[in-house]
Amino acid sequence: MPNLLTLEKVSSAYGQSKVLWDIDMTIEQGSAVALIGRNGVGKTTLLNTIVGVQKLTSGKITFADQDVSSSAAHNRARAGIGFVPQGRHVFPHLSVMENLTVGLAALTGRKALKESGIASHIFDLFPKLTQIRARKAGLLSGGEQQQLAIGRALAGQPKLLLLDEPTEGIQPSVVKQIEQALRRIRTELGVTIVIVEQYLDFAWSFADHYHVMQRGQIVRAGSTREESAAEIAHLVNI
Repeated sequence: MPNLLTLEKVSSAYGQSKVLWDIDMTIEQGSAVALIGRNGVGKTTLLNTIVGVQKLTSGKITFADQDVSSSAAHNRARAGIGFVPQGRHVFPHLSVMENLTVGLAALTGRKALKESGIASHIFDLFPKLTQIRARKAGLLSGGEQQQLAIGRALAGQPKLLLLDEPTEGIQPSVVKQIEQALRRIRTELGVTIVIVEQYLDFAWSFADHYHVMQRGQIVRAGSTREESAAEIAHLVNI
């Protein structure tokens, strides 16, 4: 499969503090990749850099054969990069439907898609959202908010979906639902997935490949089919 996302020597910093160091990464179209490592190693910063919230200090990001290194975040969203941030960041005073409608902004410039509204497959993936569609997002449980956040990202019909700690603070039954939904998002919708995840068993349940980060660098990458989560765990717990 062709590469959908390529990072070449990507570095980033907060002021004078360098956080990412010469990151090289290729993500194949249609794949599912787990980005793992202990807290504070730069995983969230890397996602923020890919989506354009955090600026590069050096290096190059290519998405769908286009150099997006200097593109604004909203233009990357319109190009097809969807993002579910850590903590979900739903709009608490808006209803479920209003939150989903916000996701349609990523379809700007894709008129036919935007006019079609919120895709029905979002409610098929997350039936709970149909039941609570009129409820204010701030009144939802953590699991419901996470389903809403993923649905909002999908409303923009992304080619690439980045998720930062999607199982954090969520009860096991809902984690299972999210796992099943992510499988379907990949297989039925053809969306490429990159997930930051502390729980290796969850990551290994559907990811093809993994990348381990330590101190702002990728220190190891491989196949989840060839290496077990147990074999990699020591790299995450250092």
